[in-house]
Amino acid sequence: MKVAVLDINGKETGRKADLSDSVFAIEPNNHAVYLDVKQYLANQRQGTHKAKERAEITGSTRKIKKQKGTGTARAGSIKSGVFRGGGRMFGPRPRNYSFKLNKNLKRLARKSAFSIKANEKSIIVLEDFNFDAPKTKNFTAVLNALDLQNKKSLFVLGASNNNVYLSSRNLKGSEVITSSELSTYKILNANQVVLLESSLEGIESNLSK
Repeated sequence: MKVAVLDINGKETGRKADLSDSVFAIEPNNHAVYLDVKQYLANQRQGTHKAKERAEITGSTRKIKKQKGTGTARAGSIKSGVFRGGGRMFGPRPRNYSFKLNKNLKRLARKSAFSIKANEKSIIVLEDFNFDAPKTKNFTAVLNALDLQNKKSLFVLGASNNNVYLSSRNLKGSEVITSSELSTYKILNANQVVLLESSLEGIESNLSK
């Protein structure tokens, strides 16, 4: 698949990038995508939720009324969940939501995500660029040139670039990552995926295994 390479002004450079069909033009596996996104979102959960149950509530242990003869249900403790101020019945406890997925399935999911974006023509290949200093207005100018100012965008760099990353950090709709930080969720969550030329080799070598 041939895609025109753009510069930071949004103009074609006259070069074309060759995107591998084994990564950007496969038949998407929706179930693999679902599992990988589910795992990503599960891993974001802290799992620190906790509610006190009846054994953890401070209160009297006195039997509040006699066992029989009242005509109502038995009640042995004011800390029971049926009373106001009692412990919560079957409340949440701290737990770990993460689960394991095989590397091959995660690789298939990322290739499926790239193929979905390629089918939607939502992938831009941009020549490598850098800023002299981290300035948000410089990154905003790149977004305006690519007509991405009102869209969610994901910029994928070949290697870590502190000036580009810091320039984008204040912008809610844009995210800058390296090719090693790619995830299925981030690819699909962006309206437009911007791949820098230096990132293509790393992406294809990681996902073509």
